[in-house]
Amino acid sequence: MDADSFVSGLNYPQFQRVPPACRSMSGAYVLWHNIALNDVSAFFLANERFGPLRATVTMGETERMDMPPTEPATRQHAFTGPALPQVPEPTHAERVRTLLSLVPVATLSTLSRKQPGYPFGSLMPFALDSAGRPIFLISKMAMHTQNLIDDPRCSLFVAQVGADGDALGAARATLMGRAEKVPDNDIAPVREKYLNRHENSRYWVDFSDFSFFRLQPIDLYYVGGFGVMGWVDVQEYEHAAPDPLADAAPGILAHMNADHVDSMILLARSHAGIEAVEATMTSVDRLGFTLRLKTIDGVKGIRVNFLHEATTPQDTRALLVEMVLQAKTRA
Repeated sequence: MDADSFVSGLNYPQFQRVPPACRSMSGAYVLWHNIALNDVSAFFLANERFGPLRATVTMGETERMDMPPTEPATRQHAFTGPALPQVPEPTHAERVRTLLSLVPVATLSTLSRKQPGYPFGSLMPFALDSAGRPIFLISKMAMHTQNLIDDPRCSLFVAQVGADGDALGAARATLMGRAEKVPDNDIAPVREKYLNRHENSRYWVDFSDFSFFRLQPIDLYYVGGFGVMGWVDVQEYEHAAPDPLADAAPGILAHMNADHVDSMILLARSHAGIEAVEATMTSVDRLGFTLRLKTIDGVKGIRVNFLHEATTPQDTRALLVEMVLQAKTRA
């Protein structure tokens, strides 16, 4: 489908609510640009020698940007005419809140009673309270529960299922803290939030050996893909909100990748000066989207910011149509 068809016929039939098992967080926080996917070692070597890299689209060059991950990225797009308004990318804290809002099952690591000092991993369904703290419904017969009663220190590893099947390129987060039994006066709201996410748990929630535990994080670590990583302040995490496009993102990605490859190639040429033969939208959030591009020089990735923030699927559609129209005008 060409750009004209994109502008006249763009629609998102997949925008209805997506079942949790099919959801995917809108992905990477930092793009890579001139680094091919098969040269990951070069990226990490550059990070080690020169400090954290934030790639920005500037006539096909990758630049170092010395700024903390919570500050906006400055971008210069490779086209003539007035510069697009610059908007920040979601922070790591927002990315983690979004990830945990979409993924219902994680890996809980507790400290083993049988083998002191060794971590004990368990599959763990979880929900979130209003501050983003993970909630567990666990039986006192379970080994992880016995471990927590003996020592509440633990970590929860939450991973996104990569939209393109690339596990190492997908987002993940580790929350470290103490998981302790929820006080009786907090049971009602915790129970409601947990059962809203795990409906089948109604069959055993009232069993006498089951109790609600809540993990109070003391620190968080986020990885958004290759070379994208950093510690997240607990207070920033607790005050962050999930991305408003999180539920719609899988439908947007599926629709764009199925029907509008030519339009994404056009946007890559207009916004990054990259000639691609194939394009895949790998993530979308309220502030923009990322593309993985196949070029004659290898595979490259770019992030393109929206003209302004998108808070609904309808906003996203309108912005993409406008950006394609602008790209056609400049072509």
